[in-house]
Amino acid sequence: MYLVAIAWAYVALTMAAAEALSPQGTLLGAFITLLLYGVLPLGLLLYILGTPGRKRRRRAAESLAEGDASGHAAAGPAEGLAAEREEA
Repeated sequence: MYLVAIAWAYVALTMAAAEALSPQGTLLGAFITLLLYGVLPLGLLLYILGTPGRKRRRRAAESLAEGDASGHAAAGPAEGLAAEREEA
């Protein structure tokens, strides 16, 4: 996911640089190019592709909160493992 975002940002940045350095180009045109071809599409793409992760984190937080509210210990990664012995 991030490789595509990095490549798209590189292309948008080079397009903006070409616009700024062109004899007919302007800095305003370069800024608008960077904004409309780079920042806005990348922000939307990363927001949409990050949705499953946000849902997963929200569900984990809700299940942890439900476990705390019921009075039971929350299930952790060490559940089901034998207790460690202390040496005297």
